[in-house]
Amino acid sequence: MKEKFKLLKNKIYKNLNKIKTKVKFKKILDKSLEFLNNNKTYIFMFISLYILDISTRIATNSIGFYNYDKFEPNAFSFLWIFLIIFIVKNLKNIYGKLLYGLFFGFSFVMFLVHNLYYTYFKVFFDFSVLSATSEGSSYLLDTLKDISWWMYLVMVLSLGLSVLSFRYFNKNRKNNYKFIGVTVLIFFIIHALLPLKFGNATTELEWNAWQNKRNIYNNFNDNNKSMQLVGLFEYNIRNLYVNYLKEDDNTKEESLAFLETIFNNEPDHLNQYTGLFEGKNLILVQLESIDNFLTTESIMPNLYSLKSKSLNFTNHYSFVNGGGSTFNSEFMVNTGYTTPYTYNQNAYTFSKNNFDYSLPNLFKSVGYTVNAFHMNSSEYYSRGVNYKNFGYNSYNGLKDLGIYENKEYELDTELLLNEEFNGKIFNVENPLNQNFVSYIITYSAHTPFKKDKGVCSSLLSEELKNDENYNPTEFDCLKIQARETDDMIGLLIQNLKDKGLYDNTVLVFFADHYIYTLTDKTILDQYKDTETNLINKTDFFIWSSDINYKEITKVTSQLNILPTLLNLFNLYDHPSYYIGSDALDDLYSGYVFFSDYSWYDGKRYVNASGEVVKGLPATPDYINDMATKINDLIKKNDDVLKVNYFKTLKKSETLNS
Repeated sequence: MKEKFKLLKNKIYKNLNKIKTKVKFKKILDKSLEFLNNNKTYIFMFISLYILDISTRIATNSIGFYNYDKFEPNAFSFLWIFLIIFIVKNLKNIYGKLLYGLFFGFSFVMFLVHNLYYTYFKVFFDFSVLSATSEGSSYLLDTLKDISWWMYLVMVLSLGLSVLSFRYFNKNRKNNYKFIGVTVLIFFIIHALLPLKFGNATTELEWNAWQNKRNIYNNFNDNNKSMQLVGLFEYNIRNLYVNYLKEDDNTKEESLAFLETIFNNEPDHLNQYTGLFEGKNLILVQLESIDNFLTTESIMPNLYSLKSKSLNFTNHYSFVNGGGSTFNSEFMVNTGYTTPYTYNQNAYTFSKNNFDYSLPNLFKSVGYTVNAFHMNSSEYYSRGVNYKNFGYNSYNGLKDLGIYENKEYELDTELLLNEEFNGKIFNVENPLNQNFVSYIITYSAHTPFKKDKGVCSSLLSEELKNDENYNPTEFDCLKIQARETDDMIGLLIQNLKDKGLYDNTVLVFFADHYIYTLTDKTILDQYKDTETNLINKTDFFIWSSDINYKEITKVTSQLNILPTLLNLFNLYDHPSYYIGSDALDDLYSGYVFFSDYSWYDGKRYVNASGEVVKGLPATPDYINDMATKINDLIKKNDDVLKVNYFKTLKKSETLNS
């Protein structure tokens, strides 16, 4: 009997607990529904704003730098939304509606602008382009027709929720300035702390600083990475700040005065080579790690053959200055400027500077189609952003195609074997039959140089890879990889012949840097002057089917390539706009200066202290004159980039026209 009573009692308690749980759950549900009902205005506000941000980042997640579910971009977006909501909640009805309406309207318009802009240019909108608004306004209706279905869905949903939030506004609120003040204070504290989540900025000029999240946030020079890091609202506000509110450097006026004296003194530039290649196509090939001791008949027969029939600059130096030696060469050849000497900023951080007088822009001005090609993605070194800013119609990376499973994109021959790239490189589908410039950056000779890694491994047969008795040295792998680059050059020549372009195309070859990635330095000791910066000596030559071999012994660097080409194509109207000179001009004496301020003039190598380390002696006056010239060029280089001189010049020309 006692047992039955005990079981009955437990059953009753169990049912009572169920009832209590149901009651508790009902209370929680009632309170939740009550909270939702009382705060539906702010919930609608939050959703209407947040979906603009999160949908933008999800739709462009293929950028691949920072995923949409990361903490920081969502935290920045929540912070801005909550700031607006808490201020609106503590303002009178009319002021609250006005504030929310302005913020939502601005965000809604920017959502549309960013996504349309990205659809067309693969980069998010920047307020710096507003000066060219009139040029694109005629295409506005056409672009609106291309809005994707998901954008329509997001806009309708966001706008609908926004309208609902207005409907349920509380009309009896009063201004609570104390609460608003506390809200703003908390906002600024959290806002100041959030960037700490990105880690420390890189203060040294390291090659991979373009990946440093704190650097990207501080400089805000890469639109795509910035949007992924901070979200829509922080991006919009910070972009406005960087373009219109950020204070200029105190030395800007001094720098502009210095630059005016230089740019107002245009030297004569006409010579026997002016316009030699006018009207021809141009293909530039930047050779990754192809040092001059590799361009032999046995290692690279195709390149050697072209070199033997070219304008060959035999005293050329691809010097390394700052982080990212490969991209720094790209920057020099395309803009005529180099990484700053006197302050820490990498070459790929100047994506918002004006480069109207760059290589692609000047060729485009006379009707050329201009495109760039490489194996790596547009995100790497921020090339997609930078090449657009240089003036290229497009930057094309094999990796971005997403069709390769075994890193075949690392093979230089694939640049020409890929049908899409081949068509673009030779401009075969251009209905207007325009001339073209193609800038090709090779990769296959990149480190590592090992049997079981990298490109060397990809090029070896399975039989050789599995042969325990076959142990290629580092130099063996380097030669194998260099031959892959040479095979690409062979394909390049064959395509020119097959497409009828052989006699109307100029080829330019130059190395991005000497092959400093070798671990066995004894290889370099055999072929190069390894005691000084003269180790930077590399190849640079220009080939055309209608010229004879000529050796140019004057010292050159990457800074001479652009002005030399511009004169050959009769586009060299402003010699003072560049740091280097036309190397074929009789007035150019020939010199190169390095990152440590040492220099070489073809006869002597002089260190930063003015001491002749190698070569012929020189008088103190000559040493001082050269040091003054080089210091002025360095100041010119750094000031032009720092004050964005050509943007100032463009404004001045517009006002005077």
